[in-house]
Amino acid sequence: MSQLNNVLLVWFLLLSVAHGTSAQLSRHHYAKICPNVENIVRDAVKKKFHETFVTVPATIRLFFHDCFVRGCDASVLVASTPNNKAEKDHPDNLSLAGDGFDTVIRAKAAVDAVPLCRNKVSCADILTMATRDVISLAGGPYYEVELGRYDGLKSRASDVNGKLPQPGFNLNQLNSLFAANGLTQTDMIALSGAHTVGFSHCNKFNNRIYNFKSHTKVDPTLNDLYASQLKSMCPRNVDPRIAIDMDPTTPRAFDNAYFKNLQKGMGLFTSDQVLFMDPRSKPAVEAFASNSKTFHANFVAAITKLGRVGIKNAQNGNIRSDCSII
Repeated sequence: MSQLNNVLLVWFLLLSVAHGTSAQLSRHHYAKICPNVENIVRDAVKKKFHETFVTVPATIRLFFHDCFVRGCDASVLVASTPNNKAEKDHPDNLSLAGDGFDTVIRAKAAVDAVPLCRNKVSCADILTMATRDVISLAGGPYYEVELGRYDGLKSRASDVNGKLPQPGFNLNQLNSLFAANGLTQTDMIALSGAHTVGFSHCNKFNNRIYNFKSHTKVDPTLNDLYASQLKSMCPRNVDPRIAIDMDPTTPRAFDNAYFKNLQKGMGLFTSDQVLFMDPRSKPAVEAFASNSKTFHANFVAAITKLGRVGIKNAQNGNIRSDCSII
């Protein structure tokens, strides 16, 4: 009996810890600390958005890459030092666009320019708010964000290994990586919809258009016309800095076109197209393609869950005065 009690106690403690981290977050966390914080961040993000649309995909991707490694703690913003190679310098993060970092830096400066708010708002929360704001500015859903994260105390490039989805992943690989962050297959498919505003470099998918297999040089799941368009935009020895829109139809709108494109064989990555090709994930793709409200509702639920991953508190985090320095 005592053994059963011990098991129950451990289970209760695990539940308490799991509940405690998300319970720390609240929609009104800054109501008394920095009451106008969301408007301050939104104004800074708007200015950046009007300078370049890249602000949108760059900021969303920064949030994803942050939360998937050590949780949503702004560790991806930290700069390397002579004694430490930080997350942002891992090969999987070198393609993160500078506009995402700049968005957070500007929003942080705007917040800290208000005396009441100075050094009271974490970089992790600013990144979370900025992500919501760019999605909304691009025509996506506006949603309430949970706040109260602390910034992480570590950022190591080695921690990135195996934590981020790769362009060649199949459904099992995608599901297991997202499940490790408490996200379901439906969450994963909804979050993949963020590729409706993303862009990619040719080397991430050129294996699909030039040397897929010995008997078929082009991936047969690719739409023929789309494949020839990709070849013209990405010739064999193309400049590696050339970037291609992931949504060839409405690249500047946060809409459900990504899923409609998958139905036509126009997913840029293997990991995109597999969502339609695999019978386990195809129904969700079709549901999101046929109804943008369904997509938006699932996306908001999934990104809210993602924002709870591995959050830090006052015991294992702090609030950085400079997002790039621990």
